[in-house]
Amino acid sequence: MVARIDNDFLYIIPARGGSKGIPHKNIKTLHGKPLIYYSIDIARALTSDENICVSTDDKEIIKVVSDYGLQVPFVRPKELASDTASTNDVLLHALKYYESIGNKYTAIVLLQPTSPLRLVENVQTAVKLYTDDIDMVVSVKLSSSAAVICEEDSDGFLTMTLNKDDVRRQDVKSYYEYNGAVYVINPISLKEKGLAHFSRIKKSIMEDINSIDIDTPFDWQLAEAILEKKLVKGLK
Repeated sequence: MVARIDNDFLYIIPARGGSKGIPHKNIKTLHGKPLIYYSIDIARALTSDENICVSTDDKEIIKVVSDYGLQVPFVRPKELASDTASTNDVLLHALKYYESIGNKYTAIVLLQPTSPLRLVENVQTAVKLYTDDIDMVVSVKLSSSAAVICEEDSDGFLTMTLNKDDVRRQDVKSYYEYNGAVYVINPISLKEKGLAHFSRIKKSIMEDINSIDIDTPFDWQLAEAILEKKLVKGLK
């Protein structure tokens, strides 16, 4: 049995209805269950349902989540469900709702539905790194692009962007990429500064196979193939 994190953490799973690349992506069936269920399962392994918030504007998503036994606490306002709505505003809206009913949280754990291959252990590791004197802990993967990423100069020729010293690939300085899987956010920093102005950020490294972020049909097929091959252990 996985040890539960205390109830001072609010787990937010944002899931708006609109999805252009993959229609109804958040509730589309991935290897036998709706995509959003993977994130709900992770949150449920770590806290109780009253600390899990699916923030959505979509009636179909609400029904699918409710059918899984999780109550959706509110319907997200339309202005927070557009293509231009920010994650920052969505998180503040959810936090304000819970504070209005008397629930105070020391941290927000943001779990995006598009990371179905993250593990409970990935979230636990990030949470353990969190302290209330930082803005955020974010999950990352080691970048494979640092040695080869390039840009076009004014003459139309390619030049190396990061690997300017022509060193061996394995000797290039380590760079990291946000993988979108786990964010542990300081609510005070969120209110006072906003995500875009966070400066005290710590990394939590995840393996590439757990870092897949579903944005395109190819990403979906890759995740499906990995789950089919049972290459990721520990997922329900």
